[in-house]
Amino acid sequence: MTNPITDFINRFEANLKLDTELIFKKQNRYFLINETLKPQLRKDLFYVGAYLGKIKRRIFFPSFILLSMIAEGQANKTVVDKKTEWLFICGRDVFKQGIKQMTGSKNKGDYTLVINQNDECLGFGKILYNIDRATDETKVIVKNISNIGDFLKREK
Repeated sequence: MTNPITDFINRFEANLKLDTELIFKKQNRYFLINETLKPQLRKDLFYVGAYLGKIKRRIFFPSFILLSMIAEGQANKTVVDKKTEWLFICGRDVFKQGIKQMTGSKNKGDYTLVINQNDECLGFGKILYNIDRATDETKVIVKNISNIGDFLKREK
């Protein structure tokens, strides 16, 4: 059986390793706990430890805690300029002209974290076009999948 969290992390070619013994599953939600919490777990818990994400219709939806954990180490990352940062948070895709740097994979179909110039994770997307082959500055390179603006909009 595959672990949805490990599978998700691997999509970024990240070096983050989580101890599967410390991942607590409550219905369709996953939490990272520590050794101190482990013996105290009860079935009636609503929330415990660090929320990692949930499964909905067989798709894993990561938390921004998990995305930030992935971003701390080596992973596929796309660093964007200030204007692109704002547009990405508003739901826009990332155009070549807004990319300052890409590390890790630049291959079409791979996932990449979108990072601002302060090294903060804004969300993630899917690489639609190899940046090295794009001559048009207005070419969409990264499709926006999830961003912190989505989270903020839900918190009305």
